[in-house]
Amino acid sequence: MNPRLGLLKPYPFEKLRALLAGVAPPAGLAPVNLHIGEPQHPTPAFLKEALAANLGGLARYPLTKGLPELRGAIAAWLARRHGIPAPDAETQVLPVQGSREALFAIAQVLLDPAEHDALVVCPNPFYQIYEGAALLGGARPYFVNATRASGFMPDWSHVPEHVWKRTRLVFTCSPGNPTGRVMAMGEWERLFALSDRHGFTIVADECYSEIYFDEAAPPLGAMAAAHRLGREGFPRLVAMGSLSKRSNAPGLRSGFAAGDAEVLAKFQLYRTYHGSAMSNAVQLASVAAWQDEAHVAENRRLYREKFAAFHDLVHPALPLARPEAAFYYWADAGGDDEAFTRELYATANVTVLPGSYLSREAHGTNPGRGFVRIALVSTVAEAAEAGRRIAEFARARARAAVPHP
Repeated sequence: MNPRLGLLKPYPFEKLRALLAGVAPPAGLAPVNLHIGEPQHPTPAFLKEALAANLGGLARYPLTKGLPELRGAIAAWLARRHGIPAPDAETQVLPVQGSREALFAIAQVLLDPAEHDALVVCPNPFYQIYEGAALLGGARPYFVNATRASGFMPDWSHVPEHVWKRTRLVFTCSPGNPTGRVMAMGEWERLFALSDRHGFTIVADECYSEIYFDEAAPPLGAMAAAHRLGREGFPRLVAMGSLSKRSNAPGLRSGFAAGDAEVLAKFQLYRTYHGSAMSNAVQLASVAAWQDEAHVAENRRLYREKFAAFHDLVHPALPLARPEAAFYYWADAGGDDEAFTRELYATANVTVLPGSYLSREAHGTNPGRGFVRIALVSTVAEAAEAGRRIAEFARARARAAVPHP
């Protein structure tokens, strides 16, 4: 048995279930689940039709490298979206079964399990796959806190030089989960310079890249930043994207890894043995999704409407700062985030996620403590209903906290 499995921490949703065990919410209120980032907008009809039309592909084994039609569609989309020359579909694009699988698997490629002091640098709060990938790859995670003082972005300048020397992999997440912040050009320039100096690979998790609020200002992506800085061939950079959030198709398990051809060649070799080729039917349906932007724009419209309605109902009863992108509010719970979550569930039958469950104690603090993540993934009507309940709960909680004379 792999002893490193014992290093894995409980997943946030396991901890949430334990926190809420035995709590009975009001029977007359329908549950509103805002704790998990699973898109609830309908999957576009054309995507389902494309999947059904290509079920004949189930009769053939899929290639790990993916169909040339899909690699070409992804390369063309990357060029349109990021304003870059189209990556080489043969060597710089690899279809993957959702970014979660790829984020975990690529660490097993980039890390040497015999190197016992290797580090994987990642933001804190973070997507827990980063930590698990580091630990099972034989490395240790090094967390870079994203706090109010740093504008809720990881402050890479606080990482000591001796840490960078031992770093083999850096995970970035922009737009960020759970804060919704977007990395600026200066941050990318700093990380690229450090990668050049120390030789580590940057894996950019961009699964939220298409959920943003200003149609005229899409979030800066890693490949666009590299191109603007003249980093031809995207040295030591792999960007990952997905159809889960962009196209409301989390069950399709379809995404991509793109960037450094040398890294992707090793990744393809690993995945050949890993047995993670995407179904031909899913690949051909994915081509249709990457070639269409109308459904993505409509998706963003729904999120804009939902976030505005929720903000107007909840703020300032519970102070909210609008994210730059993604579909979370990272809200200050005004104290104990676990107590806030449990009391909200017990009072209003609304489930959110304690921020401390998305973070680790690092450098003397848990940067998620005192916050809750609110995932506005359902309908506009349900978001408004949740907003009313949360506002009422927050006002009652504030009144109860005021000492009586």
